[in-house]
Amino acid sequence: MGSRHGLVERAKERNRRQLADIVRELRTARVQHGLTLAALGAPAGLSPSQVSRIERGLVRSLDLEDLAVLYASVGLELSVRVFPAGDPVRDAAHLDLLDRFRAGLHASIRWRTEVPLPVGGDLRAWDAQLTVERRRVGVEVETRPRDVQALERRLALKMRDGEVDTVILVLADTRANRHLVRAHASSLTATFTIPGRLALQRLAAGVHPGGSALVLL
Repeated sequence: MGSRHGLVERAKERNRRQLADIVRELRTARVQHGLTLAALGAPAGLSPSQVSRIERGLVRSLDLEDLAVLYASVGLELSVRVFPAGDPVRDAAHLDLLDRFRAGLHASIRWRTEVPLPVGGDLRAWDAQLTVERRRVGVEVETRPRDVQALERRLALKMRDGEVDTVILVLADTRANRHLVRAHASSLTATFTIPGRLALQRLAAGVHPGGSALVLL
C-alpha cells in the first residue's frame, strides 16, 4: 500500500467490481425464473425502471435491505462478510504522534512513511520505516490500543513478512496506555527487549536501537 489514498481508491474499485458481479447474478436469476422487472422490484418497493438501472450497473450504491429483498425474490440469500484487508486510515492524533517521534531522530536516519510490505497483493504497510546503520526498522504508531495480544500478533506477522529485523512501537503517553503497558508487562518486554528511553537515545544519536522497543511519547 503506497498511501492511505491508494487504499481508499482500491476499496472503491473493489466495490464497483463486486457490485457488478452481484447485479449480473441477480439478472441471471431473474431471467431463469421468468420474472419481469416489475415482479422482481415489487417486494422491495422498486419500480421496473429502478430495477432495470440496477441490473445495467447504472446505480453506484445499493441499500443492503433492498438488495437482500431482490435476491430473496429469486430464491437467493444475500450474505455480506468483512475480511482484514490492510491497515486502517489514521487520524490526526496518530499523524501528530508519528511526527513527534520523527522529530527525535538523528539527521542521518533515512525516513519513509507508509511503506508497503514486500508481498504481492498485500495491503499492509509500516506506518514508517527507518534505515539505521544500513538496517531497516519498522515503526508502528498507536494512540489507543485496545487488544494487546492482537496488536502483538499483528506486529509479529508484519515483522515476519516486512523484511525488518526490528520494530519500534510508539504509543501515546497517556494514563490509559501506561496502565495497559503495566498490565501486560511480561509479554511486552519479551517482544520489546530494549527499554524505550534507551531506544530513543540511540536513535537520536543515529545508532541502531539494538532490538525492538516500545516507546511512550
